Amino acid sequence: MQLLSQAGHALPADAPQGTLPWLQAVIDGLCDLSSRDALTGLSNRRQFELAIAREIDRVARAGEPALVLMIDIDHFKRINDTHGHAAGDEVIRSIGQALVDCVRPMDTVARFGGEEFAVILPNCPPAFGLTVAERIRLKVQRRSITVAQGVDVAVTISIGGAFAPQWVRSSATLWIERADQQLYRAKAEGRNRACLEQPVVSQVSAEEKGLLFGHSQYQDIE
Repeated sequence: MQLLSQAGHALPADAPQGTLPWLQAVIDGLCDLSSRDALTGLSNRRQFELAIAREIDRVARAGEPALVLMIDIDHFKRINDTHGHAAGDEVIRSIGQALVDCVRPMDTVARFGGEEFAVILPNCPPAFGLTVAERIRLKVQRRSITVAQGVDVAVTISIGGAFAPQWVRSSATLWIERADQQLYRAKAEGRNRACLEQPVVSQVSAEEKGLLFGHSQYQDIE
């Protein structure tokens, strides 16, 4: 019988029974370190890539709508320059928590890198996409973040979003690029806003047509 850790990962078949508790703790700790961002506790970039690959497969098989949001903190460099990098870290942590507070347990919230976050929302109908993005934006705008010496910092975010083409095996790169284009538009239009791709049903690219009968991307990620 194969032994499993508390996180569901296989333990060595010859592991002595007496060492199971500490082996479980070590394995579970390593798994958590490999999937979580150290600063925020959110999913890290690798865990996000695994999640978006699974979601692409699900969308291709079931045709259910799915939304990805790319989120960037406005004028983050100004925060670091004015209040220091420790304050910047506190802002990142606080915004990460705000994002978690705005979404469902089934959604994936990740720190994508630096001051940028990403959210995957499975089974999110197009009619609700902008509503969700606006809820996140307003949650952050209304949040007072206390940094060093008790200084309160007001922060805003810009959000770009795109829906995965339904019944089509897209790619993570194409999906994220579409959301990034909307993020750039939000920045260009003045920041502190959410822009979602329109029309919702994106034109299928030549690359996506080539992937239509391809194999699972999830299987490629080790």
